[in-house]
Amino acid sequence: MTLEAITTFIRFTDSEDTAIVRFSFQNSTTTSAIDYTRPGETDSELYDFLPFIYSGATKTISGDNIESSLTFAANEISIAYAQEARENFYLVEVNTVLMNPTTFAPNRTLTTEYWIASGLAYNVDGVQLSLSSSIDAVSAFVPNKVLLSKTVGSLPVSSRISNA
Repeated sequence: MTLEAITTFIRFTDSEDTAIVRFSFQNSTTTSAIDYTRPGETDSELYDFLPFIYSGATKTISGDNIESSLTFAANEISIAYAQEARENFYLVEVNTVLMNPTTFAPNRTLTTEYWIASGLAYNVDGVQLSLSSSIDAVSAFVPNKVLLSKTVGSLPVSSRISNA
């Protein structure tokens, strides 16, 4: 019988500047933080333990909305983190990683997903942070991006295109 260890790493960043990491957690080992290098990055980060359950992407029957959720224990710490993420529409990066079952060192990233914290519900049993796609057909929040000449170069001033 083969033992597989899987860990979910979550990383909350500012919605305006993704270089600003607000907090990051893993749901695997309680004894120490895990040093994890995200796909495409060279520097690793430490992820502290926070108990949570990640439910992967689900789509509505009509196909117009993709969402997911993070469920935390109902305590002051979890509620504070979830509330801050929701109030500031933090971007959430979720990495599901195959771990070495004996050392709990990251072995291989299975999936990477990007979400926006969009809703919050809690009761005595738990805190549920709703995550939605950044391009959501029914959401009121879509990341604002503006094309500026200083960032992308010359921009057209009319819709007329010439091939001369």
